Amino acid sequence: MTRDAAEDAIATGPAAAPEPPPQDAPPVVEIRGLSTVFGKGDEAFAVHENLDLTVRRGEILALVGGSGTGKTVLLRQMLGLTHPAKGSVTVLGRPAAEMGRAGAASRVGMLFQHGALFSAFSVLDNVAFALREQGTLPKDLIADAAMVKLRMVGLKPEHATRSPSDLSGGMIKRVALARALIMDPPLLLLDEPTAGLDPNSSDEFCELLRELHAALGLTVVMVTHDLDTLFALSTRVAVLAEKRVITSGPPQEVTRFEHPFIQQFFLGERGRRAMAPAPSAPSAPPAAAAPGQEA
Repeated sequence: MTRDAAEDAIATGPAAAPEPPPQDAPPVVEIRGLSTVFGKGDEAFAVHENLDLTVRRGEILALVGGSGTGKTVLLRQMLGLTHPAKGSVTVLGRPAAEMGRAGAASRVGMLFQHGALFSAFSVLDNVAFALREQGTLPKDLIADAAMVKLRMVGLKPEHATRSPSDLSGGMIKRVALARALIMDPPLLLLDEPTAGLDPNSSDEFCELLRELHAALGLTVVMVTHDLDTLFALSTRVAVLAEKRVITSGPPQEVTRFEHPFIQQFFLGERGRRAMAPAPSAPSAPPAAAAPGQEA
């Protein structure tokens, strides 16, 4: 597939992604001169070197890159769970290192790849966890808030008493999303949001995320290998390679960037399938001619 064909496919392919925010939208995440090093001494190795990235309010930014490029590590640094060897990570105007302190859940919500629900808690208790940890609201109000979030993600009141082990993969994702949104954070981080879902459940979850992004005014950063999810949701793509962000922009622009990973990821067989227009419905066969009439 040529780059021109890829652009046409993106424009006419699966679901249209949300509209990008204005270019002058204020930054929500700013990463400057970031270096990430694992190991010590002779065994030390760098995952990121002098990496820069800005995420603006209202974006849905997809982070893509090969294995070992540190995509999930970047999410963890935005959460303040991992600290860079050099550089700065600022989230909502404050150092990300402060995110692990009290009130972090009101600024950033996190949807982990496999949901990461507490197996010993009911669905309602999982969603209500952050509010209960604060210890400042009555139990009835916390339960009501958790029920609102469950309805927001398309679950019914009868699901509230279930255990995570009784849920399907799609329902686990929805409960985890409700938990990530319980404190109404302006920034939502998604790690492989549709991993493990069948195509129909994946499409439904993408549609839910699009609706919540619009309704709540969220800024979203997601890591995904799924090209259908990427084209359905992202307003911008940032490509990690060579220990930095080698290019970022709308999918149409990113596919034009000359790099082996982009050629393989976007323009290989998986990319052609993801960007191909949906097949049109077959036309109905002509009606049979009545006896005595010509066909």
